[in-house]
Amino acid sequence: MHNTASLLLLVFLAITFLQSGYDKIFYWKDNVAWLKDHFAKTPLKKQVPLALANVLILELLSGILCIVGSIELYLTNEKLYGYYGAVFSCLTLLMLLFGQRLAKDYDGARTIVIYFVPAVLAVFLLN
Repeated sequence: MHNTASLLLLVFLAITFLQSGYDKIFYWKDNVAWLKDHFAKTPLKKQVPLALANVLILELLSGILCIVGSIELYLTNEKLYGYYGAVFSCLTLLMLLFGQRLAKDYDGARTIVIYFVPAVLAVFLLN
């Protein structure tokens, strides 16, 4: 049962981050435009494309590690890649939370916390 919960959490995180990364890649201009407005009154206002690229890389890394980790866990009962996928997921969510708080988007920050809880649970279960 322990591995089942870990596997479900890794798949959840993989879907979350790979879909988000896909959206950023294929709708880059729309994302940049929206985020420039979102961060217009913050110190990030001139670094939006760079910040978005950093988040994209972390999201893809998190999602790929979670996919590899779920396969590794299912096939070999090993947890290394899943653990790192969960840790990178937490780091990515903390970056997103920081941005939302900086933009004073408290509803957006609350939403990130909803994703952070299962990510931390995955770190705990896979440690």
